[in-house]
Amino acid sequence: MSRPRNGPPGTAGRLSFRAKKLDRRCEICLAARHRFRRSSVIRLSRLASARIVLALGVSAAVLSACAYNEALGRSQFLIVDNAALSQQSTAAWREAIAKPGVITTGAQVQRIRSVGDKLVQAAGLGGRPWEYAVFTNNSPNAFVLPSGQIGVTTSLLALVQNDDQLASVIGHEIGHVVANHAAERASSQTATSIGLAAVGGAAGRYGDAVNAYGGLAAQYGLLLPYSRRDELEADRLGVDYMQAAGFRPSQAVALWRLMAAQRQTQTPQFASTHPSDATRIEMLQQYIASRGWN
Repeated sequence: MSRPRNGPPGTAGRLSFRAKKLDRRCEICLAARHRFRRSSVIRLSRLASARIVLALGVSAAVLSACAYNEALGRSQFLIVDNAALSQQSTAAWREAIAKPGVITTGAQVQRIRSVGDKLVQAAGLGGRPWEYAVFTNNSPNAFVLPSGQIGVTTSLLALVQNDDQLASVIGHEIGHVVANHAAERASSQTATSIGLAAVGGAAGRYGDAVNAYGGLAAQYGLLLPYSRRDELEADRLGVDYMQAAGFRPSQAVALWRLMAAQRQTQTPQFASTHPSDATRIEMLQQYIASRGWN
């Protein structure tokens, strides 16, 4: 019997079996690839969905944290509890007035109480007791806490030429309270810190550098401009309260001229939390003139 030309006996059968086996492996491989691609798509879809949900959650949180401030005529981003700020400021006040050099009774305190009570009423913050104190300090300054305390330094009392000028400083500080500037600034700093921490964590070993340089960028690009805006808003609210309380708004301009004259150093406006004296005086003059006040 002659041999088949295609090779030894059984070769064709073996080749057919191997071909079928190879086809089966290809089918398994293709099926595995399909499952892998499908699972990858599902994972990517789930990841995208998670990101969408996260984005929607963040958006909802931002929207829920936005509140319209009638006094300012704008919305504010507030994620810090005002009640918590009041508790902190009360504790800080108690600690401050317990230190030496703080005056809580006498003619000086009575003077700022007389001026402050009128401004508090004009700002709509009456109906609760307010506390006053004079702090022995060489820097002319004043502060008003959201928990209902007003402090003035001995240097400011020596600088002002009349109660109208004293009212301009206290009115300005009350403006910060009405405008929720402390809560707004704390909210901005909190949100910025959270954002920088997230970016720094994603950057791995570059996290420290991101936090270091990112912090500086946030300070000069985001937080400080808000502070300058806050100061100008408080200036406007302050003269509103001066006018309503019977003080002369024009004396706010006179006060800032005095402040400018006594400053020994000038910080560039770019790196300052306050507007320059020239900017502040100009803006006050324009605002007072626009209202027709004296």
